[in-house]
Amino acid sequence: MTLHPGSGDPHQFGTEAFYASIGRAFVAMCAVVPVLFLIEGLDQWLGAGFDAAAGIIPQRIDGLDGVFFSPFLHHGFDHLYSNSIPLILLGTFVLAAGARRFLWSTLVIVLVSGLGVWFTGSPSTIVVGASGVIFGYLGILLTRGIFERSWWNFAVFLLVGLLYGGQLVGVLPTDERISWQGHLFGLLGGIVAAIIFRRRRPDLGGPYRSESPMTMP
Repeated sequence: MTLHPGSGDPHQFGTEAFYASIGRAFVAMCAVVPVLFLIEGLDQWLGAGFDAAAGIIPQRIDGLDGVFFSPFLHHGFDHLYSNSIPLILLGTFVLAAGARRFLWSTLVIVLVSGLGVWFTGSPSTIVVGASGVIFGYLGILLTRGIFERSWWNFAVFLLVGLLYGGQLVGVLPTDERISWQGHLFGLLGGIVAAIIFRRRRPDLGGPYRSESPMTMP
């Protein structure tokens, strides 16, 4: 199927395809959060000590696997509640740009944030939580707004900045209970991911073809 710019383009603000992609992404992110609550519920109900077993323990080999597992774990339901809404909000707009870009970008964020914590954090701490991923999504939206000239991405970044501006100082060492390293490296990971997986602008000299062309009768 041959598309012209703006005609059913899910990346074009205001099109039906754009709103449909936002809706699907919102439903998907809303489905992720209950999984996190289930994990936290099992941890507390079973007394399994998931945090100690699968969290990041900086500068210790036995804590390195936490790079991948820690985003799924939280220090209690209060910690999880505080991460849920920004995770849904930011994740929705990042996912709406494409599932493959979302998955690869999330992997980059998890690696950069987790390894940053592992190399620079205190070995006497255990770090868990999805806040590094949240800051990574924030970095993606900011960077896409600049590099892809996606003003709606930049507008979402500003909106989140207004809603959660107080939490953005989490990239600084202001509270010893908060892993500012995870926030800072998560933000940097999001910037890197947005640059690596940035969307190439179509050549306006000809028709814009979708990534998976379809033959229509």
